[in-house]
Amino acid sequence: MAEFQTSIQDIDDLTIIHLNGYIDAHTYPMLEEAFTNQVERSRYKLVVDFTNIKYINSAGLGVFMAFIETMRGNAGDIKLAAMQPNVFNIFDLLGFPLLYEIFPTVEEAIQKFTNNNEAAS
Repeated sequence: MAEFQTSIQDIDDLTIIHLNGYIDAHTYPMLEEAFTNQVERSRYKLVVDFTNIKYINSAGLGVFMAFIETMRGNAGDIKLAAMQPNVFNIFDLLGFPLLYEIFPTVEEAIQKFTNNNEAAS
C-alpha cells in the first residue's frame, strides 16, 4: 500500500499542511481528515505543501474541491505550493489553476496570505 502522511504547522491565523507520499484511493481519507480537522479548529487559511508528494489521483483532487467553498465562505482560502512538475501537470490538466492559486514555494503562498491580511486592514 502507498505511503502517505500529513503534518500541521500553525503560523498566526494560517495553517500549513505538509503532505508526504502518494495520494490515491487508499490514502485520500487521511487528506480529508486533515482538512476536516482544520475546519473543526476554525482554521480556514490553508497552505498545502506538495514538496514531498509524488502522485495524486482524482480521489485526492476531490478533497480539495470538497473544502474550497467552506474555506472561502469563512474568509479563508486554500493555496497550493511547491508541486513537482508531474503533480502540477495533473492539476493543470483538470483546470485547477483557474480555481486555486498555485505557488512555486510555500513561502510565496504564505506571503500572499500576509499581503491579503495587510490589504484588508
